[in-house]
Amino acid sequence: MRFWLAGLSLVAGICGWGADASAKVVKFEIVRIERAFEGRSFGTVGTYDRIIARATIALAPTDPRNAIIVDLDRAPRNAQGLVDATAEVEILTPTNAANGNRRLLYDVVNRGNQRAITYLNDAPAGNDFSKAAAAGNGFLMNRGYAVVISGWQGDLQPRPAWKTISVPVVPDITGISREEYIFDHTRNPAVATLTYPAADLDPSKARLTVRQRETDPRVTPADLSFTFDGPDKISIKRPAGFDAGAIYEFIYTAKDPKVMGMGFAATRDIVSFLRRERADTSDTPNPVAGRIDHALSMGVSQSGRFLHDFLYLGFNEDEAGRVVFDGLLPHVAAGKKMFTNYRFAQPGRNMQEHGETLYPGTAFPFTYPVTTDAVTGRTDGWLARCLASKTCPKIMQTDTDLEFYQSFGSLVTTDTKGEPLAMPDNVRLYYLASLQHASTANAKTGMNPVCTYPTNPLYAGPVLRALLVALESWTADGTPPPASRYPSRADGTLVTIAENTKSFPDVPGFKYGGVVHQPTVVDHGAMPPVKKTAYPLFVPKVDADGNAVAGIRLPTLVAPIATHLGWNVRKAGFGEGGLCGNLGSMLPFANTREEREKANDPRLSLEERYPTAAARAAIIERAARQLVQDRLLLEDDVGGYLQATN
Repeated sequence: MRFWLAGLSLVAGICGWGADASAKVVKFEIVRIERAFEGRSFGTVGTYDRIIARATIALAPTDPRNAIIVDLDRAPRNAQGLVDATAEVEILTPTNAANGNRRLLYDVVNRGNQRAITYLNDAPAGNDFSKAAAAGNGFLMNRGYAVVISGWQGDLQPRPAWKTISVPVVPDITGISREEYIFDHTRNPAVATLTYPAADLDPSKARLTVRQRETDPRVTPADLSFTFDGPDKISIKRPAGFDAGAIYEFIYTAKDPKVMGMGFAATRDIVSFLRRERADTSDTPNPVAGRIDHALSMGVSQSGRFLHDFLYLGFNEDEAGRVVFDGLLPHVAAGKKMFTNYRFAQPGRNMQEHGETLYPGTAFPFTYPVTTDAVTGRTDGWLARCLASKTCPKIMQTDTDLEFYQSFGSLVTTDTKGEPLAMPDNVRLYYLASLQHASTANAKTGMNPVCTYPTNPLYAGPVLRALLVALESWTADGTPPPASRYPSRADGTLVTIAENTKSFPDVPGFKYGGVVHQPTVVDHGAMPPVKKTAYPLFVPKVDADGNAVAGIRLPTLVAPIATHLGWNVRKAGFGEGGLCGNLGSMLPFANTREEREKANDPRLSLEERYPTAAARAAIIERAARQLVQDRLLLEDDVGGYLQATN
């Protein structure tokens, strides 16, 4: 199967736009405007409004800026010869425009739902901004941001509050598509949904295999079978001898691919429209016209990978050659991109050690500077296109411990020979030491039914708030942000798995197995794809407690009560030993020296570390004050760490 790459823009000179305009939001339909957050008032900013809208973009396939969008040239066209897509949009903006901070924050939705507001405001998940509690601590609103979310993922089915986009289906196209399923349950048969409808419902024209682990050979035991329940659903009869975490792979002939790459263009043109235009082509006013001087974007996990591709594919240049985002804050995306701008794309896939490993999105380049791949000989970088068009934003990337095990974090800061890389002047890298991929404000450790060890509750929100404030200043007046804090081969804080295995403490009941998602060249010309040459991979160095030594160490990690790891492993019955998705681990210290010695635990007990509660509180306060001085924590967040010690 061939995967085709391509990119996009909006149209020119239609419906009354000036001759210098190329492509625009041709229709910005405001569905309703209502008060947000039950009329809650935020400091000197006051109340917020919700503007719920739909934006239609129209793209000229002949525009050179569109050439990177796969299948745009094959998509149905409107009467003007353009290709349309319509995205759902929501804007949260101060009711009194004069009280805004003249900054737009585009929160890239993750599978239809906002993520940046959740982190920056310590707010609940989801897109229902009608209730006062949905604003969380009110951080963004107190600062006067216009916050925008819109749909970009073209394979999502509409659901209440989700932000989706309708992109065209390419007619008369069939091709091979591949699905992977890890059910993590024992129901038999198991029902699975296909991303694209099958072109042929003859079971003999499709192939189903199973393997227990990613590296195991694919097999077709006699008691493995499937039936089509329709063109977009199958039932799998599961064989004996494979547990709940087994990997099922289904390869079939699909039809009706979608022009998924239009999601990048929709984001670009919606933001450009809101930032710079007076009205759409029907003269419907831009509801925030004249209010925006700077545009920033934050994406988390899947939506952080979206920002990598958005930048890499050249979409930070709008249809008039202008910069779209002044600053980007991709969080927990590390060295990966997406499976989006392809024929038969599946944007929801997250390539990890146990499952979805072979989907596109894990190929060179893995980082911002332009380098030459020692394996393939290619020369490229995430900044290559924006450097050529002089539209590069300022970037502050943040990753956790998990990303070094699942998402090639070391390849962000090393070349493909394992040598350290210097970042360009417009890029900063920050590692949140010993955090798992995601945790919520006020999270508690607990057991996940699939994982072996208790989860890691350390939370990234306070640091992300401080970094956003730094990004504001960097983009507005050029004030340099805090220096990068990321593990490095140059200073010895990025080490091999063998080195970490040797130095990791012998924690009772725990074994450091050194399981990682190994980056490799993948041959997508084969079906199923085939792994080729591996790239060197490194992980953050740990101290005598097993906690990372580099990066931004939260105050509670400076005075730890446990070993905190970004990763966890699957337990028996669920693909035992494989990395357990995005979850981390927390391995508590013994309470007393006697308890520690009885368990033969090499890590000091709590009583040996902290003679009194006040002693630990003092360490935490000093660490918090230092982070404030370093501009990695806001003064308002110091109290939260002190309260946690009470």
